[in-house]
Amino acid sequence: MTKATVNTRDKLIQTATELIWSESYNAVSVDEICKKAGVKKGSFYHYFKSKSHLAMETMSSCMEETKLKYDDIFSPTRPPIERFRGMVAYVIGQQKEISEQLGHVCGCPFATLGSELAGQDNEIAKTVTEICAKKTAYYESALRDLRAQGLIGKHIDISGKANQIFSFIIGQLIMARINNDLAFMENNLEAALFDLIGVDLSLLDQEKLTG
Repeated sequence: MTKATVNTRDKLIQTATELIWSESYNAVSVDEICKKAGVKKGSFYHYFKSKSHLAMETMSSCMEETKLKYDDIFSPTRPPIERFRGMVAYVIGQQKEISEQLGHVCGCPFATLGSELAGQDNEIAKTVTEICAKKTAYYESALRDLRAQGLIGKHIDISGKANQIFSFIIGQLIMARINNDLAFMENNLEAALFDLIGVDLSLLDQEKLTG
């Protein structure tokens, strides 16, 4: 594949990512994507069968970037508490960066696409489901280590709790987008997350000071 081919395809994915983050899938047309990317419409259909195909490629591209970050954040070499803290910092930092670039809080593009199209496009629904599973797998690993350290109860349903965490984060991102405000997430997300997990951070921090 030539460099020009890679650049054109990547340019379309990058442009679609920005437009979908900023607006929504249904609000963005192929014409708009091509115009903003500086790509002819014929070239679009050379690389992508449809707008939904581009959307799936966009989600896969975003997930690859997230995976690189999460592989580091959720590394087993890090204490499980720090993994979740790192995830919160990453989520908030990413939202702040994107909101500064685009002028408003954008929330989660996977949730936006999933809520718009899951009932209309089976392929997109499948892609979103796969992304959800990949993210919850990171949470499950950290939760198992929390349980092994005795920081959460042995009775905890790891899979169920991981899904609760995923839903909680998505819910907070949706509300931040609706309110166009990251203040709650910045001030409360970490404490609320650990409350959901069942870990008392104040006790842990006290143990560090007196230990």
